[in-house]
Amino acid sequence: MKLAALFRKDLLLLLRDPWGLVLLFLMPWALVILMASLQDSTFRTLDEQHIPLLLLNEDADSLGNTVSRELADSHLFDITTTAPDGQPLTAEAVETAVARGDYLIGVVIPSGTTDRLRQRVARGVAQAFGGEEDTVAEAETDPLSAQPLEIRLWVDPTAKPSFRATLLSAVREHMLTVQNRLLLGEISRHVNRLIPMPIDLEMETEGWITVHESYAHTSSTADLLPNATQHNVPAWSMFAVFFIVISLAGNMIRERETGCFARLLTMPCPYALYLTGKVLVHLLVCLLQLALLLVTGLYLMPHLGLPPLRLGHDHAALALMCIAVSLSAVGYGLAIGSVARTAQQASIFGAVSVVILAAIGGVWIPTFVMPPLMRTVARISPLNWGLEGFNTLFVRGGGLSDVAPYAAASLVFFAIMLGVAIVRRKMKS
Repeated sequence: MKLAALFRKDLLLLLRDPWGLVLLFLMPWALVILMASLQDSTFRTLDEQHIPLLLLNEDADSLGNTVSRELADSHLFDITTTAPDGQPLTAEAVETAVARGDYLIGVVIPSGTTDRLRQRVARGVAQAFGGEEDTVAEAETDPLSAQPLEIRLWVDPTAKPSFRATLLSAVREHMLTVQNRLLLGEISRHVNRLIPMPIDLEMETEGWITVHESYAHTSSTADLLPNATQHNVPAWSMFAVFFIVISLAGNMIRERETGCFARLLTMPCPYALYLTGKVLVHLLVCLLQLALLLVTGLYLMPHLGLPPLRLGHDHAALALMCIAVSLSAVGYGLAIGSVARTAQQASIFGAVSVVILAAIGGVWIPTFVMPPLMRTVARISPLNWGLEGFNTLFVRGGGLSDVAPYAAASLVFFAIMLGVAIVRRKMKS
Protein backbone atom coordinates (compact mmCIF):
# COMPACT_ATOMS: atom_id res chain seq x y z
CA MET A 1 0.00 0.00 0.00
CA LYS A 2 2.83 2.41 0.85
CA LEU A 3 4.47 1.85 -2.54
CA ALA A 4 1.14 2.26 -4.33
CA ALA A 5 0.53 5.54 -2.53
CA LEU A 6 3.99 6.80 -3.41
CA PHE A 7 3.46 5.75 -7.02
CA ARG A 8 0.15 7.65 -7.12
CA LYS A 9 1.78 10.70 -5.51
CA ASP A 10 4.60 10.85 -8.07
CA LEU A 11 2.18 10.25 -10.91
CA LEU A 12 0.01 13.18 -9.72
CA LEU A 13 3.11 15.38 -9.58
CA LEU A 14 3.69 14.71 -13.26
CA LEU A 15 0.04 15.15 -14.21
CA ARG A 16 -0.18 18.52 -12.43
CA ASP A 17 2.09 19.89 -15.14
CA PRO A 18 0.28 18.68 -18.27
CA TRP A 19 2.15 20.98 -20.65
CA GLY A 20 5.49 19.81 -19.28
CA LEU A 21 4.38 16.21 -19.74
CA VAL A 22 3.26 16.94 -23.31
CA LEU A 23 6.59 18.53 -24.12
CA LEU A 24 8.35 15.53 -22.61
CA PHE A 25 6.79 13.41 -25.36
CA LEU A 26 6.25 15.96 -28.13
CA MET A 27 9.77 17.41 -28.32
CA PRO A 28 11.59 14.06 -28.73
CA TRP A 29 8.96 12.92 -31.22
CA ALA A 30 9.44 16.03 -33.35
CA LEU A 31 13.23 15.76 -32.99
CA VAL A 32 13.33 12.19 -34.31
CA ILE A 33 11.15 13.04 -37.32
CA LEU A 34 13.12 16.20 -38.11
CA MET A 35 16.58 14.62 -37.87
CA ALA A 36 15.55 11.53 -39.83
CA SER A 37 14.13 13.73 -42.59
CA LEU A 38 17.20 15.96 -42.73
CA GLN A 39 19.64 13.06 -42.85
CA ASP A 40 17.63 10.83 -45.16
CA SER A 41 19.53 12.00 -48.26
CA THR A 42 22.81 10.87 -46.68
CA PHE A 43 21.65 7.25 -46.82
CA ARG A 44 20.09 7.34 -50.29
CA THR A 45 21.93 6.05 -53.31
CA LEU A 46 23.67 8.52 -55.63
CA ASP A 47 21.13 8.25 -58.42
CA GLU A 48 18.48 9.75 -56.13
CA GLN A 49 20.41 13.01 -55.68
CA HIS A 50 20.07 16.12 -57.81
CA ILE A 51 23.04 18.41 -57.31
CA PRO A 52 22.82 21.65 -59.35
CA LEU A 53 25.78 21.82 -61.77
CA LEU A 54 26.58 24.49 -64.38
CA LEU A 55 28.58 23.05 -67.31
CA LEU A 56 30.43 24.88 -70.07
CA ASN A 57 31.86 22.49 -72.69
CA GLU A 58 33.93 24.69 -75.00
CA ASP A 59 35.93 21.69 -76.19
CA ALA A 60 33.04 19.91 -77.97
CA ASP A 61 35.35 16.97 -78.76
CA SER A 62 36.19 13.56 -77.32
CA LEU A 63 37.34 14.66 -73.85
CA GLY A 64 34.72 17.35 -73.34
CA ASN A 65 31.88 15.24 -74.72
CA THR A 66 32.87 12.19 -72.68
CA VAL A 67 33.10 14.12 -69.43
CA SER A 68 29.76 15.80 -70.16
CA ARG A 69 28.11 12.49 -71.04
CA GLU A 70 29.46 10.70 -67.97
CA LEU A 71 28.27 13.49 -65.67
CA ALA A 72 24.80 13.30 -67.21
CA ASP A 73 24.68 9.48 -67.11
CA SER A 74 25.57 9.44 -63.41
CA HIS A 75 22.12 10.91 -62.60
CA LEU A 76 23.81 12.67 -59.71
CA PHE A 77 23.49 16.19 -61.12
CA ASP A 78 20.92 18.59 -62.46
CA ILE A 79 23.07 19.89 -65.32
CA THR A 80 22.56 23.34 -66.81
CA THR A 81 24.47 24.38 -69.93
CA THR A 82 23.06 27.87 -70.50
CA ALA A 83 23.35 31.10 -68.56
CA PRO A 84 20.34 31.90 -66.36
CA ASP A 85 19.95 35.34 -67.95
CA GLY A 86 20.05 34.00 -71.50
CA GLN A 87 23.42 35.55 -72.26
CA PRO A 88 26.30 33.49 -73.73
CA LEU A 89 27.85 31.33 -71.05
CA THR A 90 31.49 32.11 -70.22
CA ALA A 91 33.99 30.82 -67.70
CA GLU A 92 33.62 34.02 -65.69
CA ALA A 93 29.83 33.64 -65.67
CA VAL A 94 30.16 30.06 -64.40
CA GLU A 95 32.44 31.10 -61.55
CA THR A 96 30.17 34.00 -60.61
CA ALA A 97 27.05 31.82 -60.57
CA VAL A 98 28.72 29.27 -58.28
CA ALA A 99 30.10 32.01 -56.01
CA ARG A 100 26.56 33.42 -55.64
CA GLY A 101 25.26 30.01 -54.57
CA ASP A 102 23.08 29.51 -57.65
CA TYR A 103 24.88 26.24 -58.38
CA LEU A 104 26.86 23.93 -56.15
CA ILE A 105 29.39 23.09 -58.87
CA GLY A 106 30.65 24.75 -62.02
CA VAL A 107 32.69 22.88 -64.67
CA VAL A 108 34.47 24.49 -67.63
CA ILE A 109 36.21 22.38 -70.30
CA PRO A 110 38.34 24.83 -72.36
CA SER A 111 38.37 24.87 -76.15
CA GLY A 112 40.95 22.65 -77.82
CA THR A 113 41.50 20.41 -74.81
CA THR A 114 41.07 17.19 -76.82
CA ASP A 115 43.36 18.41 -79.62
CA ARG A 116 46.09 19.26 -77.15
CA LEU A 117 45.66 15.88 -75.51
CA ARG A 118 46.00 14.15 -78.89
CA GLN A 119 49.16 16.13 -79.60
CA ARG A 120 50.64 15.27 -76.26
CA VAL A 121 49.86 11.58 -76.64
CA ALA A 122 51.26 11.52 -80.17
CA ARG A 123 54.41 13.25 -79.02
CA GLY A 124 54.86 10.85 -76.11
CA VAL A 125 54.39 7.79 -78.33
CA ALA A 126 56.73 9.18 -80.98
CA GLN A 127 59.36 9.76 -78.33
CA ALA A 128 58.94 6.20 -77.09
CA PHE A 129 59.54 4.91 -80.65
CA GLY A 130 62.70 6.99 -81.17
CA GLY A 131 61.43 10.36 -82.34
CA GLU A 132 63.08 12.48 -79.62
CA GLU A 133 64.43 15.14 -82.00
CA ASP A 134 61.11 15.72 -83.71
CA THR A 135 59.40 15.85 -80.32
CA VAL A 136 61.79 18.48 -78.94
CA ALA A 137 61.44 20.59 -82.09
CA GLU A 138 57.65 20.44 -81.91
CA ALA A 139 57.67 21.46 -78.25
CA GLU A 140 59.88 24.45 -79.06
CA THR A 141 57.63 25.64 -81.89
CA ASP A 142 54.42 25.10 -79.90
CA PRO A 143 55.13 25.85 -76.20
CA LEU A 144 51.39 25.69 -75.40
CA SER A 145 51.30 21.97 -76.21
CA ALA A 146 53.77 21.27 -73.42
CA GLN A 147 51.64 22.91 -70.73
CA PRO A 148 49.32 20.79 -68.55
CA LEU A 149 45.75 20.34 -69.72
CA GLU A 150 43.30 22.04 -67.43
CA ILE A 151 39.64 21.53 -66.70
CA ARG A 152 38.29 24.26 -64.44
CA LEU A 153 36.04 23.19 -61.62
CA TRP A 154 34.51 25.55 -59.07
CA VAL A 155 32.73 24.37 -55.94
CA ASP A 156 30.43 26.40 -53.72
CA PRO A 157 32.39 27.48 -50.61
CA THR A 158 29.63 26.01 -48.43
CA ALA A 159 30.26 22.47 -49.76
CA LYS A 160 32.08 20.06 -47.48
CA PRO A 161 35.71 19.20 -48.31
CA SER A 162 34.83 15.49 -48.51
CA PHE A 163 32.25 16.20 -51.22
CA ARG A 164 34.76 18.32 -53.15
CA ALA A 165 37.33 15.51 -53.02
CA THR A 166 34.79 12.97 -54.28
CA LEU A 167 33.80 15.17 -57.20
CA LEU A 168 37.42 15.81 -58.22
CA SER A 169 38.09 12.08 -58.15
CA ALA A 170 35.14 11.43 -60.49
CA VAL A 171 36.25 14.08 -63.00
CA ARG A 172 39.83 12.77 -63.02
CA GLU A 173 38.52 9.27 -63.69
CA HIS A 174 36.65 10.43 -66.81
CA MET A 175 39.72 12.32 -68.06
CA LEU A 176 41.97 9.29 -67.61
CA THR A 177 39.49 7.13 -69.55
CA VAL A 178 39.71 9.41 -72.59
CA GLN A 179 43.47 9.79 -72.22
CA ASN A 180 44.01 6.02 -72.19
CA ARG A 181 41.85 5.54 -75.28
CA LEU A 182 43.84 8.15 -77.21
CA LEU A 183 47.11 6.65 -75.99
CA LEU A 184 46.18 3.16 -77.20
CA GLY A 185 45.11 4.59 -80.57
CA GLU A 186 48.43 6.37 -81.07
CA ILE A 187 50.41 3.31 -80.04
CA SER A 188 48.46 1.24 -82.56
CA ARG A 189 49.17 3.77 -85.31
CA HIS A 190 52.92 3.82 -84.65
CA VAL A 191 53.22 0.05 -84.28
CA ASN A 192 51.41 -0.44 -87.60
CA ARG A 193 54.04 1.73 -89.29
CA LEU A 194 56.83 -0.54 -88.04
CA ILE A 195 55.42 -3.99 -88.67
CA PRO A 196 53.41 -5.29 -91.63
CA MET A 197 50.77 -7.01 -89.50
CA PRO A 198 48.04 -4.53 -88.50
CA ILE A 199 47.46 -4.27 -84.76
CA ASP A 200 44.51 -2.52 -83.15
CA LEU A 201 44.95 -1.74 -79.45
CA GLU A 202 41.89 0.51 -79.24
CA MET A 203 39.94 -2.07 -77.28
CA GLU A 204 37.02 -1.19 -75.05
CA THR A 205 38.10 -1.86 -71.47
CA GLU A 206 35.03 -0.48 -69.76
CA GLY A 207 33.41 -3.08 -67.52
CA TRP A 208 36.46 -5.35 -67.27
CA ILE A 209 36.73 -4.56 -63.57
CA THR A 210 33.76 -3.51 -61.48
CA VAL A 211 33.45 -2.69 -57.82
CA HIS A 212 30.37 -4.05 -56.11
CA GLU A 213 29.51 -2.12 -52.96
CA SER A 214 27.09 -3.37 -50.31
CA TYR A 215 26.61 -3.45 -46.58
CA ALA A 216 27.97 -6.52 -44.80
CA HIS A 217 25.22 -8.70 -43.41
CA THR A 218 24.36 -12.26 -42.52
CA SER A 219 21.51 -14.28 -43.95
CA SER A 220 19.28 -13.24 -41.05
CA THR A 221 20.03 -9.50 -41.32
CA ALA A 222 19.61 -8.92 -45.06
CA ASP A 223 16.50 -6.79 -44.43
CA LEU A 224 18.17 -4.58 -41.83
CA LEU A 225 19.77 -2.12 -44.23
CA PRO A 226 21.13 1.11 -42.70
CA ASN A 227 19.01 4.16 -43.43
CA ALA A 228 18.10 7.47 -41.83
CA THR A 229 15.33 5.91 -39.74
CA GLN A 230 17.44 3.01 -38.46
CA HIS A 231 20.15 5.39 -37.29
CA ASN A 232 18.15 8.38 -36.04
CA VAL A 233 15.38 6.71 -34.06
CA PRO A 234 17.71 4.96 -31.57
CA ALA A 235 20.14 7.91 -31.41
CA TRP A 236 17.59 10.61 -30.65
CA SER A 237 15.51 8.26 -28.51
CA MET A 238 18.49 8.02 -26.18
CA PHE A 239 18.78 11.80 -26.16
CA ALA A 240 15.06 12.14 -25.37
CA VAL A 241 14.91 9.53 -22.63
CA PHE A 242 17.79 11.08 -20.69
CA PHE A 243 15.99 14.42 -20.56
CA ILE A 244 13.73 12.81 -17.97
CA VAL A 245 16.44 13.89 -15.51
CA ILE A 246 15.16 17.48 -15.62
CA SER A 247 11.61 16.53 -14.69
CA LEU A 248 12.66 13.95 -12.09
CA ALA A 249 15.28 16.11 -10.39
CA GLY A 250 12.93 19.10 -10.45
CA ASN A 251 10.19 17.10 -8.71
CA MET A 252 12.56 15.94 -5.99
CA ILE A 253 13.77 19.48 -5.29
CA ARG A 254 10.23 20.91 -5.27
CA GLU A 255 9.22 18.27 -2.71
CA ARG A 256 12.11 19.35 -0.49
CA GLU A 257 11.36 23.07 -0.91
CA THR A 258 7.62 22.71 -0.19
CA GLY A 259 8.16 20.47 2.85
CA CYS A 260 6.43 17.48 1.25
CA PHE A 261 9.57 15.38 1.56
CA ALA A 262 9.96 16.16 5.27
CA ARG A 263 6.33 15.19 5.93
CA LEU A 264 6.83 11.90 4.11
CA LEU A 265 9.79 11.03 6.31
CA THR A 266 7.73 11.66 9.48
CA MET A 267 5.59 8.75 8.37
CA PRO A 268 6.85 5.15 8.37
CA CYS A 269 8.23 5.60 4.87
CA PRO A 270 11.81 4.38 4.30
CA TYR A 271 13.91 6.45 1.92
CA ALA A 272 14.45 3.37 -0.26
CA LEU A 273 10.70 3.05 -0.71
CA TYR A 274 10.49 6.75 -1.59
CA LEU A 275 13.12 6.23 -4.31
CA THR A 276 11.35 3.10 -5.55
CA GLY A 277 8.17 5.06 -6.18
CA LYS A 278 10.16 7.64 -8.16
CA VAL A 279 11.85 4.91 -10.18
CA LEU A 280 8.61 3.12 -11.10
CA VAL A 281 6.74 6.25 -12.23
CA HIS A 282 9.55 7.70 -14.30
CA LEU A 283 10.50 4.28 -15.68
CA LEU A 284 6.94 4.08 -17.00
CA VAL A 285 7.31 7.54 -18.60
CA CYS A 286 10.61 6.56 -20.28
CA LEU A 287 9.17 3.34 -21.62
CA LEU A 288 6.17 5.23 -23.01
CA GLN A 289 8.57 7.68 -24.67
CA LEU A 290 10.48 4.83 -26.30
CA ALA A 291 7.25 3.15 -27.36
CA LEU A 292 6.03 6.38 -28.99
CA LEU A 293 9.30 6.83 -30.90
CA LEU A 294 9.44 3.20 -32.03
CA VAL A 295 5.83 3.29 -33.22
CA THR A 296 6.62 6.53 -35.05
CA GLY A 297 9.51 4.83 -36.83
CA LEU A 298 7.40 1.80 -37.70
CA TYR A 299 4.23 3.44 -38.97
CA LEU A 300 4.57 7.22 -39.39
CA MET A 301 7.97 7.45 -41.11
CA PRO A 302 6.80 5.58 -44.26
CA HIS A 303 3.97 8.11 -44.69
CA LEU A 304 6.58 10.91 -44.65
CA GLY A 305 8.54 9.34 -47.49
CA LEU A 306 11.14 7.82 -45.15
CA PRO A 307 12.07 4.15 -44.83
CA PRO A 308 10.31 2.27 -42.01
CA LEU A 309 12.11 1.25 -38.84
CA ARG A 310 13.15 -2.41 -38.55
CA LEU A 311 13.22 -3.63 -34.96
CA GLY A 312 15.50 -6.59 -35.54
CA HIS A 313 14.64 -10.18 -34.79
CA ASP A 314 14.91 -10.48 -30.99
CA HIS A 315 12.09 -8.71 -29.18
CA ALA A 316 13.26 -9.95 -25.78
CA ALA A 317 16.58 -8.22 -26.36
CA LEU A 318 14.72 -5.06 -27.41
CA ALA A 319 12.65 -5.13 -24.20
CA LEU A 320 15.81 -5.61 -22.13
CA MET A 321 17.53 -2.64 -23.79
CA CYS A 322 14.49 -0.40 -23.32
CA ILE A 323 14.29 -1.21 -19.61
CA ALA A 324 18.04 -0.91 -19.05
CA VAL A 325 18.31 2.41 -20.88
CA SER A 326 15.27 3.82 -19.07
CA LEU A 327 16.63 2.78 -15.68
CA SER A 328 20.00 4.39 -16.40
CA ALA A 329 18.23 7.67 -17.27
CA VAL A 330 16.05 7.49 -14.14
CA GLY A 331 19.06 6.71 -11.97
CA TYR A 332 20.90 9.72 -13.37
CA GLY A 333 17.90 11.90 -12.54
CA LEU A 334 17.77 10.57 -8.97
CA ALA A 335 21.45 11.38 -8.48
CA ILE A 336 21.07 14.93 -9.80
CA GLY A 337 17.94 15.50 -7.75
CA SER A 338 19.75 14.38 -4.61
CA VAL A 339 22.91 16.41 -5.18
CA ALA A 340 21.49 19.67 -6.59
CA ARG A 341 20.42 22.30 -4.05
CA THR A 342 18.00 24.28 -6.23
CA ALA A 343 15.76 23.62 -9.21
CA GLN A 344 17.91 25.97 -11.31
CA GLN A 345 21.03 23.93 -10.53
CA ALA A 346 19.25 20.71 -11.43
CA SER A 347 17.79 21.97 -14.71
CA ILE A 348 21.00 23.64 -15.91
CA PHE A 349 23.35 20.82 -14.91
CA GLY A 350 20.94 18.14 -16.10
CA ALA A 351 20.39 19.71 -19.55
CA VAL A 352 24.05 20.57 -20.16
CA SER A 353 25.37 17.23 -18.94
CA VAL A 354 22.92 15.29 -21.14
CA VAL A 355 23.99 17.35 -24.16
CA ILE A 356 27.66 16.64 -23.38
CA LEU A 357 27.05 12.93 -22.86
CA ALA A 358 25.11 12.81 -26.14
CA ALA A 359 27.89 14.63 -27.99
CA ILE A 360 30.67 12.36 -26.77
CA GLY A 361 28.47 9.27 -26.96
CA GLY A 362 27.96 9.37 -30.73
CA VAL A 363 24.40 10.70 -30.87
CA TRP A 364 25.38 13.76 -32.92
CA ILE A 365 28.66 12.66 -34.49
CA PRO A 366 29.42 8.97 -35.20
CA THR A 367 32.20 7.69 -32.99
CA PHE A 368 34.14 6.26 -35.95
CA VAL A 369 34.94 9.78 -37.21
CA MET A 370 36.17 10.93 -33.80
CA PRO A 371 39.87 11.11 -32.86
CA PRO A 372 41.20 8.03 -31.02
CA LEU A 373 41.10 9.79 -27.64
CA MET A 374 37.45 10.80 -28.09
CA ARG A 375 36.51 7.28 -29.19
CA THR A 376 37.88 6.07 -25.85
CA VAL A 377 36.05 8.81 -23.95
CA ALA A 378 32.79 7.88 -25.74
CA ARG A 379 32.77 4.54 -23.94
CA ILE A 380 32.07 6.22 -20.60
CA SER A 381 28.83 7.79 -21.83
CA PRO A 382 25.66 5.89 -20.86
CA LEU A 383 24.04 7.23 -24.04
CA ASN A 384 26.73 5.44 -26.04
CA TRP A 385 25.92 2.11 -24.36
CA GLY A 386 22.25 2.46 -25.21
CA LEU A 387 22.95 3.64 -28.75
CA GLU A 388 25.33 0.76 -29.43
CA GLY A 389 22.84 -1.70 -28.00
CA PHE A 390 19.99 -0.45 -30.20
CA ASN A 391 22.27 -0.34 -33.26
CA THR A 392 23.26 -3.93 -32.57
CA LEU A 393 19.58 -4.88 -32.70
CA PHE A 394 18.35 -2.62 -35.49
CA VAL A 395 21.29 -2.67 -37.90
CA ARG A 396 23.47 -5.65 -37.05
CA GLY A 397 20.63 -8.05 -36.28
CA GLY A 398 22.06 -9.01 -32.88
CA GLY A 399 20.32 -10.95 -30.18
CA LEU A 400 20.14 -11.13 -26.40
CA SER A 401 23.74 -12.21 -25.94
CA ASP A 402 24.97 -9.41 -28.21
CA VAL A 403 23.25 -6.61 -26.31
CA ALA A 404 23.88 -8.08 -22.86
CA PRO A 405 27.11 -6.10 -22.28
CA TYR A 406 25.40 -2.79 -23.13
CA ALA A 407 22.36 -3.60 -20.99
CA ALA A 408 24.62 -4.68 -18.10
CA ALA A 409 26.60 -1.44 -18.32
CA SER A 410 23.37 0.58 -18.20
CA LEU A 411 22.09 -1.36 -15.19
CA VAL A 412 25.40 -0.95 -13.36
CA PHE A 413 25.22 2.78 -14.06
CA PHE A 414 21.69 2.82 -12.61
CA ALA A 415 22.91 1.03 -9.47
CA ILE A 416 25.79 3.49 -9.05
CA MET A 417 23.52 6.51 -9.48
CA LEU A 418 21.02 5.01 -7.03
CA GLY A 419 23.90 4.53 -4.59
CA VAL A 420 24.87 8.20 -5.03
CA ALA A 421 21.30 9.27 -4.16
CA ILE A 422 21.27 7.07 -1.03
CA VAL A 423 24.72 8.18 0.14
CA ARG A 424 23.81 11.81 -0.41
CA ARG A 425 20.70 11.39 1.73
CA LYS A 426 22.72 9.80 4.56
CA MET A 427 25.19 12.69 4.43
CA LYS A 428 22.36 15.21 4.88
CA SER A 429 20.66 13.33 7.74
